[in-house]
Amino acid sequence: MPSPAPVERLTVAQARRIALGAQGFAEPRPPGRVDARHIRRTLDRIGVLQIDSVNVLVRSYELPLFARLGPHSRRLLPDLVERRRELFEYWAHEASFAPVELHPLLRWRMEAARIQRHLPDDYVAAVLEEVRRRGPIAASQLSDGGEKSGPWWGWSKGKGALERLFYAGALTSAGRGPNFERRYDRPERVLPAAVLDAPTPPIEEAHRQLLLRAARHHGVGTARDLADYFRIKLTTARPRLHELVEAGSLVPVQVGDWNEIAYLHPGARRPRRVGARALLSPFDSLIWERSRAERLFGVRIRIELYTPAPKRVHGYYVLPFLLGDEIVARVDLKSDRKASRLLVQGAYTEDGHRGDVVAPLAAELQVMATWLGLDAIEVMPRGDLAPALRKICR
Repeated sequence: MPSPAPVERLTVAQARRIALGAQGFAEPRPPGRVDARHIRRTLDRIGVLQIDSVNVLVRSYELPLFARLGPHSRRLLPDLVERRRELFEYWAHEASFAPVELHPLLRWRMEAARIQRHLPDDYVAAVLEEVRRRGPIAASQLSDGGEKSGPWWGWSKGKGALERLFYAGALTSAGRGPNFERRYDRPERVLPAAVLDAPTPPIEEAHRQLLLRAARHHGVGTARDLADYFRIKLTTARPRLHELVEAGSLVPVQVGDWNEIAYLHPGARRPRRVGARALLSPFDSLIWERSRAERLFGVRIRIELYTPAPKRVHGYYVLPFLLGDEIVARVDLKSDRKASRLLVQGAYTEDGHRGDVVAPLAAELQVMATWLGLDAIEVMPRGDLAPALRKICR
């Protein structure tokens, strides 16, 4: 099926500002106390929060909220997940927190997992029954958890069964324990009845709705960008995108010298300028699709924590620094909780940005340290920004 002809041209700078506006960076942070309404509004903008277990700085899913809202009570998000049950855990992008209204739109993935993994076999059925009787429980609490299946990071037999049931939607997360261990329970004991009773749309309609949401969250993006948001296969997404164009729900556009046609959400804001100042999680939805980040910002972003130490360029847990509508620097950060220090283990200017990066970066680092309850910032000597940053952060 040929790509639809674009009806409008956008410069890369325009597309970048549209993307930043869609993701909530085109307006100032709340001036007063941040409450649950701000969290909900931000989640409506970005759709999902990707979960990662690394806690060298702070849990990754907390950082997108801080980037957009600034300091806020770190209990607000767990309250929405565990008490109010407005969010649930599932493989929406990767492992993610997602609004509960997405549940019907993701049931096609649950059903595919059930079929592909031949659920339930006898052992998995026994685990499901144990959760029904005892839940919510963690894998370590199963009466027959089994030995780990591989090295220290390998799953036990029980954990594998729980995850298969979780992926298939037979179980859901009832929260996390102190060591971030997922606690599993039956969906009917966790999720709102209205969500579970909502009808399951046909798979094609679910894909259309997810792609339309992806377009709203991105503002503008290629088929690959939009398909990636909720991890829909590109070959599956393309015909659904054509249908959305034909229905007038998306507008095909040509962005700069991009090789592919992009799709603009008709309701996307078109900011004339963006005055953002934010440290971005490497798992932030603004930049998690690496080729898109490079097309929009002209920077190549890698998640170096998965890279062997000798091959790392910028460090272990590296956060790009967004200033205005550009990524101007990167910092390798760590929370030294015992010493109550925010460690800047490396600080680097992006090529072409030699203006006043240090002062706004230092200010943002101070805001982050205060939010995390850390008393001081310690800057290590790695990176071209480190000497100047060190003078300010003393």
